[in-house]
Order: sequence, then C-alpha cells, then structure tokens
Amino acid sequence: MTTEQAMGNNAPDNKSMTHDPMNHDSMNNRLTDGCVTNDNAIAHNTINHSAINYSTLNHSTVNNSTVNTDSIDDELPDGQFTNSHCSINQLRWQRFKNNRRGYFSLWLFMIFFMLSLAADFIANDRPIFIKYQDNYYSPIFHFYPETEFGGQFETQTNFLDPVVQAKIEANGWILWAPFRYSYNMLIYNTDQTFPTAPSATHWLGTTDAGFDVLANILYGFRISMFFAILLTLLTSIIGVTIGAIQGYYGGKVDLLGQRFIEIWSGLPELFVIILLASILPLNFWWLLAITVLFGWMSLVAVVRAEFLRTRNFDYIRAAKAMGVSNMKIMFRHMLPNAMVATLTFLPFILCGAITTLTSLDFLGFGLPLDSPSLGRLLLQGKNNLQAPWLGISSFVIIATLLSLLIFIGEAVRDAFDPNKGAYR
Repeated sequence: MTTEQAMGNNAPDNKSMTHDPMNHDSMNNRLTDGCVTNDNAIAHNTINHSAINYSTLNHSTVNNSTVNTDSIDDELPDGQFTNSHCSINQLRWQRFKNNRRGYFSLWLFMIFFMLSLAADFIANDRPIFIKYQDNYYSPIFHFYPETEFGGQFETQTNFLDPVVQAKIEANGWILWAPFRYSYNMLIYNTDQTFPTAPSATHWLGTTDAGFDVLANILYGFRISMFFAILLTLLTSIIGVTIGAIQGYYGGKVDLLGQRFIEIWSGLPELFVIILLASILPLNFWWLLAITVLFGWMSLVAVVRAEFLRTRNFDYIRAAKAMGVSNMKIMFRHMLPNAMVATLTFLPFILCGAITTLTSLDFLGFGLPLDSPSLGRLLLQGKNNLQAPWLGISSFVIIATLLSLLIFIGEAVRDAFDPNKGAYR
C-alpha cells in the first residue's frame, strides 16, 4: 500500500467539510424572512452542522466564503439577517416597527378610523336591514315612505315608532344598529332637561340641543378625518409641485416664487374665512378650498431645498446632456429624493388640518350647524360647564387622535433616518 493510499483512507471527505454545492447566483437571490442572503453572510440554520467539525475548525470555508460560526451565533439569531441584506424599504419598515409607540399608535389609529367609517352601521336611527312580507329593504341606504310598511302617509318612515315596528315584526324582522341614534336625531322621549348625563341608553350623554354625544363623536371623527386627508393630499400635491419648479429652475423663477409666497403667507386666513362666511354659506367643499389656498406652502421650502441640492448632481447633468425632458428629470429622477423628507412631514400636516377644522368649528366659522363636529362639541362643553361630560368626551377624543398622529409621525421620521439601526 502506498503512502498516498494510506493517507487517502484517513483523509476526511471533502463533501463533509462543506455544505451542499450551490450556485452563487441562486444564493444571492434567496429570500428569507423578507431579506436577501448572499455568500458572504449565511444564516446559522442554513449551515450543515453535522458536516462541520467544530473542535478543529474555527473558520469553515463554505462556497469560497469564510464563515465564523461563533460570530454568526452572536450576530445573526435564527431568522434574522444583517442590515446589508435587506432592501431599503424593508429596513425602513423594520425601523418603524422598532418604534413600538408609533407602531401601536398606527394600529390604534386604523382601528378608530375603521370604526368611524362604519359609523352608519354602529349608530343609526334607521335599521340596517328589513324583511317585510317576503321583501327586503335597506333603510340605511335608501328612504322608504311609511306606506311601504302598511302606514297611511307618504312621508319618510319613522322606524322608531312602536306602531311601525309592530307592523314590520308581525310580517318579518328588523336588523338594528347597536345604537339606535344618529348624529342628527332629536331625542324627545325623555323626562330630563338637556343636556342629560350619561346613561345606559346614551353612553356619553346628550347635548343641550338633544342629540346623542356618542353618535356625534363617531360621525364627527369621520368628517374630520376626511377633511384632514383631503386637505393634506391637495396641499401636498400643490406644495411639492411648486417647490420642485422653484428648486429645479432656480434663478428668477425661484426668486419670484419666494416673493409670492412671502406675500401670500401674510394674508390673514381667518379674516378671509369670516368675510366669505358673511357673503355665502360655507359648506365642506368651500371650507376645504379656502384652507387649501392658504395651506399649500408648508412643503414648498422642504422640496425646494432638496431640488436645489440635487439639481447639480452628476446623474442629473448626464440626464440633461442625454436630452431627457425637464418634467421627466424632475418627477422621475429628483422627486424620489425629495419625497423622503416630505413623507416625514405628512403626519404633522394631518394634525394641523384636524386642528384647523376643529378651531373653525369652535369659533363658529366652520361646517354648517347640521353637520357633526368635534369642535362644536368642545363649544358645547364650554357653554355647559354644568355638564362636564360634553367637554371631557370631546377633549379626550381630540387629544387621543392628535397624540396618535404625533407618535406615528415620530416613528416615520425614525424610519427614514439612516442613522437608526434596524435592530435594537
């Protein structure tokens, strides 16, 4: 037996020293738990432990990559990967989730918002669904005359009338909302003077006009969120566009734009609204249009600064030299850089929009009197100090809403901060 044969009998099998052969391209494209692994960082649970002699090998060569198994155990727990193997959006989402206060605030805000969207199915003086004489009706979406249910008049059916309820239940059934009161339903079957204290029927009491407070909070929350979302969306579009034009072209365009913003921002928004309210009746859309005219300037400075910074980058100059249009350079190549700073401001702009509507309603220059409003509930609390549940309930709702949005904004700011680590 030769020396080579003798050594061959005791030599370790090469297959046992390394894990199964794998193409480098396939390893680079492997997705695990939302992050991409490569041949320089392999999760501890992907190594064939039975094939590595830990007593003799401190560094195991796996597919031409050196893997320190001890450092992997310390730095890469099961199911986690280093930051370098995740996309930038995955890292941002991880940083957002690591801010527990902002992450749970987002869930609470979404729950409250979904409940407000379903306000018609939670608090309503009209049934959700009715079966009467083998016919089906949805009074929550349509209006039906009383004659449709055996009445004598062509007027709108009052489903809270015991006589109407008895006729319907004798020939079918009624599916009611959990609270049989809407925001505009006048409560007349009470022997107490308004505002009444909270009770089993009215959980948060009634206003001095005889309306249910809980129903007004549900519907007022919804209309406040719709107003704030539309205002934030429209002002952001206008502000980003004007800021992009100023920052990209610069020169006289930027100079004229800044002078116009200085003059326009000096106009008193509240006085303009008061003057318009004395001329024409303000509604939701008129109020939204006026606030958009004075609220679009909040993002102009941020976007303008980002465009002024990036317009001299080499890739922008190369795009201009290649003949790419200005609009394409602005909104395809430069805008993504500006949106990082813009997105961090959106939750705070949303807070400002809610505060604006609440303040106008409190002063009496907001939504019409027949609209549900959180600001008007605050006014009710101020005018009825003997009924503290009015002011307390509206204050708690507004303070909670604004606090949740502030916490979400802080988490978004941390998510877009590259100095924040993905794992804590």
